[in-house]
Amino acid sequence: MQTFIFLMIVIIAVCVITTLVILSQNPKGGGLSSTFGGAGGGQMFGVQRTNQFLDKATWTLGGIVVLLCITANVLMANPSSIKSTNIDAVPVDLPQQTDQAPAADQAPAIPGE
Repeated sequence: MQTFIFLMIVIIAVCVITTLVILSQNPKGGGLSSTFGGAGGGQMFGVQRTNQFLDKATWTLGGIVVLLCITANVLMANPSSIKSTNIDAVPVDLPQQTDQAPAADQAPAIPGE
């Protein structure tokens, strides 16, 4: 169970990072290079290289999310890897059956009479 919770936390973190990478892209070509003060970012990476980096980062992070989701699904399908409670194994307290059935003509006793 701890492995599954850890995977869920990692999946959420990767999704947040993917969202930030996608939001830093500009559909008109500005994106991250214009975020760092225009020319300063352009000198460091260049507009074309920045867009290529963000595009590759988006695809890589998306692939990581898919692989982590498949891994979490396999862990949930394999009960030996995660300790889970089996509903059929839980004892249920059933009322005790008696040999005598209540008579049809007798009304149930009302307390206080």
